[in-house]
Amino acid sequence: MNEINKSAAFWRSFPIFEGFGKDTIGEIAGIATFRKWPAGTVIFQRGDEGTYLIVLVSGRIKLSLITPQGKELSLRQLEAGSILGEMAILDGQPRSADATAVVATEGYVIAKRDFLEILTRNPTAAQAIIHYLCTKLRETTEQLETIALYDLDARVARFFLATLRNIHGEELPESANLQISLSQTEIASIVGASRPKINRSILALQEAGAIRRNDGIIHCHIGRLRTIAEPDDD
Repeated sequence: MNEINKSAAFWRSFPIFEGFGKDTIGEIAGIATFRKWPAGTVIFQRGDEGTYLIVLVSGRIKLSLITPQGKELSLRQLEAGSILGEMAILDGQPRSADATAVVATEGYVIAKRDFLEILTRNPTAAQAIIHYLCTKLRETTEQLETIALYDLDARVARFFLATLRNIHGEELPESANLQISLSQTEIASIVGASRPKINRSILALQEAGAIRRNDGIIHCHIGRLRTIAEPDDD
């Protein structure tokens, strides 16, 4: 299993390594250490020194913050195919959030010192990292724009469409099924709303024929979701 996971195709499936050459990919595979985290494991906490990044192979990791009132604010839920902890090793700043394994999780750990050494010796890889960071910045800007400019139904529709694009790519089919492991509370944290409002918005999408729920599966009508997600395009 480890040999398969350490193939070039495996590593390039993660956006941060997409632009790396074959030899550099081989170096990355050579410094990666396979790890397992049981459900409930606190992997790192806000303020910790960023000494490694994680390549997520299976399971789910929650990024969260504790508010001054002592409440947990869920920021994101990361699943297989995601990278976390890369910002802290690239900018030298402490961890910006807590990371907790929601379910049994597996991944590869890459140490900061080894990773930065590879980038120093490989200008093409360093350029690929710059491209990756610019893409992340654009995604963050788009997420903030969505919260600021769109009503809740549009934001939830955009969330479903973004999740579908992660699975199918930019060219979406006319209809597709989703099985989301996030709770409505966790979706609420992502789109910037309360759980009751998310529930009402999901019901509104159902009434509009954009989605249909059945035994944990969400059947999505792409055209109707797009109409709701971009109400001004008409």
